[in-house]
Amino acid sequence: MIHIKVSGITEVKQLNQLDGLDIDYAGFIFFKDSPLCITGKIKPEELKNDDLEIKTVGIFKNPEMIEVLDAIEYYSLDAVELSGDESPEMCEDLSSAVEVIKTFQITRDGIDIDELVAPYDDACDYYQFEGKEQAFDWSLLKKSRIEKPFFLGSGIGPGDIKKIKSFKHPDFFGIDINEHFEKSIGVKDLVSILQFKQGLKK
Repeated sequence: MIHIKVSGITEVKQLNQLDGLDIDYAGFIFFKDSPLCITGKIKPEELKNDDLEIKTVGIFKNPEMIEVLDAIEYYSLDAVELSGDESPEMCEDLSSAVEVIKTFQITRDGIDIDELVAPYDDACDYYQFEGKEQAFDWSLLKKSRIEKPFFLGSGIGPGDIKKIKSFKHPDFFGIDINEHFEKSIGVKDLVSILQFKQGLKK
């Protein structure tokens, strides 16, 4: 089973619709320089809905610890995704409160993936691998042991179903989708997401 995380959610209505589509994770961006930052778009109390099955993920980049802890409490987050230069110590401290996804950017060929993630082995629950503003060569992961469930992210679009289904790794857990499934900034194309989800199951 390939789990799906839809990131960049800016509307509570769409969160509920994604839950209805049985999407696994909803990502909310908390860095202020992003047009998808949820501050001012979704009120904390609007995410406190015990009826939702979808897991809520706060996405941060080089935050202060207190910023993340406050968001976990105020927005009742199930997980956090750290996409900057956060330390293993920070990941480990946060993992006592919620699930932690640590994101790594794969920016060059020949990078040693196992060496890259080794300091975080005991510090977080999931990894996410992505390119810098675009997709990267997933084959770079095939020879790596990794030994932790991981997401693939950045640049994934509706036309990548075959590529995703053909990618094999024992720890491949899910994918992160965002801007290529939008009608406009922050507004997801739910029909496209549903078709994509169904395509992965075939």
